[in-house]
Parts: sequence; C-alpha cells; structure tokens
Amino acid sequence: MPRALIIGGTGAIGRATARRLLTAGWSVDLTGRDPAHLPADIAAAGGRFVAADHHDPDRLPAVLGAGADLIVDCLCFTADDAARLLPLARAATSTVMLSSKAVYVDGAGLHSNSPVAPRFDGPISETQPTVAPGGGDPMTREGYGANKVAAERVLLDSGAPVTVIRPSKVHGEGARRPREWVFVKRALDRRAALFLAHRGAGVDHPTAAANVATLIEVVAAAPGRRILNSADPDAPSALEISRTIAGQLDHRWAEVLLDDGADPALGRHPWDAPHPIVLDTAAATALGHTPAGDYAATVREEVEWLAGAARGGEGAALLRQLDEAYFGPLLDYAAEDRHLVAHPAALGPGDAPAPA
Repeated sequence: MPRALIIGGTGAIGRATARRLLTAGWSVDLTGRDPAHLPADIAAAGGRFVAADHHDPDRLPAVLGAGADLIVDCLCFTADDAARLLPLARAATSTVMLSSKAVYVDGAGLHSNSPVAPRFDGPISETQPTVAPGGGDPMTREGYGANKVAAERVLLDSGAPVTVIRPSKVHGEGARRPREWVFVKRALDRRAALFLAHRGAGVDHPTAAANVATLIEVVAAAPGRRILNSADPDAPSALEISRTIAGQLDHRWAEVLLDDGADPALGRHPWDAPHPIVLDTAAATALGHTPAGDYAATVREEVEWLAGAARGGEGAALLRQLDEAYFGPLLDYAAEDRHLVAHPAALGPGDAPAPA
C-alpha cells in the first residue's frame, strides 16, 4: 500500500487530496494542530490525523519515519519552510509543494497582489516571469508571492523530485477563505438583488481543490522536478459564478450590473479583476492530467458545506470570524439597501426573489 503524508492536510486541498488517494488505496497521514478539523468521512476511510506543527524541526521527520511515496506540503510559505521540507523530500519518492499564481508578474512587474492590477497578455504559462524572491511577512499581500518564489527556488534548486503546483483562486470544502460565501450568504439570506462591480465581467481563474487533487495523483505516479499550473478547465466570470451558486441554492435575484464610476461600496467581490487572469494548464494536460470537473461541477461541494456551516454545521465558527474580518466589506447590505431605496427601478416587478 503506497503511503502519503499531507502537511497541513485539513484545509481544502489537503482534504480533497486525502479523499482522492484513500479512494485509490493509499495510506494517508494528515498533519494539523486540531484533530477536530479532520472530517469524519476521511477518518472513516482510514485517514490518520497526526498532531504536528510544521515549524517544528523534529516533529515532521518523526512523523515521516522511514519515508513515504508522496509528500504534499500545503503550508510551505517561506524559504525556511522549504529548508525544513527538504530532508523529508529527499526521503520521499515524490513531493508536491503548493505555491500560488500570485508569483507571476506582467510586463510591468505587476502581480495579483499589487496595488495596481496586472495586465497579462493572455493565459499565463509556467514560463511567465515571477516576482523576485524575498522575505518579510509571507502573510501580507506584498510579501506572499516573494516568499513563495523563495520557497520554490530552495526546493527546485535542490535537485530533489519536487513538483511545484501553482493554483489560482482555490475553492473547495474546508477552505480557510471560502470566497464563494459572498454569493452563498446572499442566496441563503434571500437577498432580492445582487450588485456586481464592472458588470460582473471580472475573470480571475478559479481552481477546485478537487482538480488540484487529481493533478497531485498524476504527479505521484510520475515523480519529477517541475512547475505546473492548476486551474479549472473553464474560467467563468464573476457574473457566471454568481449565477451558478444562486442556481445551486435555488434562489433568484435581480442582477444590478454596475458600470465604472458606481459607488465603490457596492458590488465588491473576490473575482473583480479589471483584466482577465487565466492560467495555462497545458503542461499538466501533457503530463496526463484529467480534471475532476469544471467550476459548476466542483464548486457544488463547497456550496453545500457553506450552507451547512450557516446552519451551525462544520465550519460555522470560521464563517463567523470571516464575516467580520474579510467578508464584511463584501457583504455591505446597508449600502445595497440604501441604493435600492434611492433607485427602486433597480428591482423590477419581474425580479422578485423566489420564496424562501
């Protein structure tokens, strides 16, 4: 039975990968800090939770033991993290480090976390220039991509069979920042109108955790030193994403598609890219990767998880925290209601929401 070790395995990518490998007959260990975050179905399928801090230089080697056929590191953010991973990678047949599309820069040196949005010439391949490797706080917008590049270089320069996977906007059950909540919550609250900045035209390629998991399975069977993009086979606009989620929750709202110059408090959402950000996944396809599904098919699991969390199920505490810190500005119902009072025609008689 092949063995996999997933470092930081209780998030969206870790969960999806564990489920994929367990179904294929693997033995899977998942590290984390809280066993309560391990879903019951993964434990029932044989997945084993191991309490471990990825900053502990002694704990992970002890967990690895004599080695593994596959290591997946979901928590490698800095060069120091990569240095701690290297001895484990050398004892494994194949290793995957999860990076990010945030490393890519356009012709002007702008990236997805820049104050000014980047403008890429087309789909972004793995040969696209990246930000310079750097240090600082990897959790800040400016520090995130630079630290990821530094971590990538430590691993790739080592010569170990490490595959760097660069996903885009990850979605999936267990996500620490489930961006789809901006539409799920509105549908659950039966909001009569949905406001979308720039007419909902923004495209920022989503990546299903399930599609990362299928790529990891391919990499496990073909160890190597490489970089691979990972994204859904389609790149829906924000408007298309909102319609998918509303449909899955059996809700209908009036779409208020805002033009440039509208109130900046209205219509904000996580996919509001003024210029399309799309990943080229041809390299993964050439390796033999077949996605688990398109956006609509793969997002359903997250939508159902979020709806359950809203009713007090797994993930409820996470949503309460995010509603305040991250999603607060994106869920400004008061601003929306003020606009509807001032512009009642925005909600026509044929646009009333379906009954709850």
